[in-house]
Amino acid sequence: MYERTYGTDWETLEKAAATERAFALGVAAVLGKPDPDEYERILETAANSYDRSIVELAFQEGKRKASGRRAEVDQDETVWESLVEDDGPKTTVDEDDIPTGGRDGLPSALDDLDLLDRPLDDEFERERLPEFLRK
Repeated sequence: MYERTYGTDWETLEKAAATERAFALGVAAVLGKPDPDEYERILETAANSYDRSIVELAFQEGKRKASGRRAEVDQDETVWESLVEDDGPKTTVDEDDIPTGGRDGLPSALDDLDLLDRPLDDEFERERLPEFLRK
């Protein structure tokens, strides 16, 4: 089902596409068609730990929603169509609309941190000093 809907011949993925595919792989895993190699490939596209955690959360959310939907409907195709192919009960969050700080928002500690960014492939950049240690 996953290959039919998305295909696996991609080279790079945007963050939104990686999240969507991870959600679909979570649904497929519950339906008995897991693809751990594809999931690992998607995780490798994440630019930093924050993006990786978003992809992992999308995978877990796909599993959770598929488990709940499977309890209602017995057919795998119906579950797949309602969660992945249709514009059904998917949840999307626009990152610009996420409140931070203040009484009603998320704590500022949940904002992006550059501490978790992966080092660049350049040999000198791997050994870079943090900003607060530079003169």
